[in-house]
Amino acid sequence: MSSDTLTKKKHSRTKKVALPNARGKRKESVARAVVTPGTGNVFINKAHVSTITNAQLRMVILEPLDYFPGHNTVDIRVSVFGGGTGGQAQAVRTAIAKALVEYTKDDGLRATMLKADRSLLVEDSRRVEPKKFKGPKARARFTKSYR
Repeated sequence: MSSDTLTKKKHSRTKKVALPNARGKRKESVARAVVTPGTGNVFINKAHVSTITNAQLRMVILEPLDYFPGHNTVDIRVSVFGGGTGGQAQAVRTAIAKALVEYTKDDGLRATMLKADRSLLVEDSRRVEPKKFKGPKARARFTKSYR
């Protein structure tokens, strides 16, 4: 036996290239989007966007693609969790818009999106106000129903 067969072979490891990853938040929902070169597919939690039965939510999610002329040349993968369906749709919308701007590095696209609707690129900072003592909700106070 030769010494070449007894030596360990070194495994060649290819370094993974970091893809543009963008985050969008709305209420309790958080979405993360990744844009890669492709054929125009949009996947949300590993399901194609066409599986969304609510047409209004689908329209909200796909709105950023209206401002991006080359939407047939990229694939978009989004993972979203938390909150309800409306908040998730708006979080996905923001994440897709941010990811497209980061992918293209185009200031004209960014300006177009900001002019059309600022909430495409800027997250809504409002959060639910916490409940305080001496009341049933955040601002309401208990009332006396007698006397």
